Amino acid sequence: MKVAIIKYNAGNVQSVRYALQRLGIDPILTDNAEELMSADKVIFPGVGEAKSAMDYLKERNLDTLIKDLKQPTLGVCLGLQLMCNHSEERDTDCLGIFDTKVKKFESKTLKVPHMGWNNIHDLKTPLYKGIEDHDYVYYVHSYYAELCENTIAITDYVNPYSASLHKDNFYAAQFHPEKSGDIGQKIIQNFLTNI
Repeated sequence: MKVAIIKYNAGNVQSVRYALQRLGIDPILTDNAEELMSADKVIFPGVGEAKSAMDYLKERNLDTLIKDLKQPTLGVCLGLQLMCNHSEERDTDCLGIFDTKVKKFESKTLKVPHMGWNNIHDLKTPLYKGIEDHDYVYYVHSYYAELCENTIAITDYVNPYSASLHKDNFYAAQFHPEKSGDIGQKIIQNFLTNI
């Protein structure tokens, strides 16, 4: 299986690569259109800031390319946020794959960013086959995607929000499956084998 990780100016690529290698997959890291279009699966990771990431994608025509992908594609963290319509982070128009907005957590009592382990529930699609409602995954983020018709998992922090999204061949997780232990590894395995 050929798995491609989209190369752009956002971090956490190595941890995604290691998670795939633990499953016997040696992914390619690329921003080459032909390599991305010919991959069996594509992962769109990210840790960073929405505006500069979108600027980078646009400069290299990756914004159009990502939307045109036909194979299963998994966004992670910032990758999920960039697949939504718009982010409040520096008032950024995003890819518009998922019809929802990304907002900043507002809380006087809970710490922002949301960092650490939290559970997911209301799980849908084969991405979550074998995962139990209220299993725990690992988060690091200050912005969240609102609940919408594309929501396939929910987390509650400050308010309920989309832990995971799905539309057509596009899937995304706000949490970091590559840092979420056995549960995260199972979710990545599901993406590789069940999607």
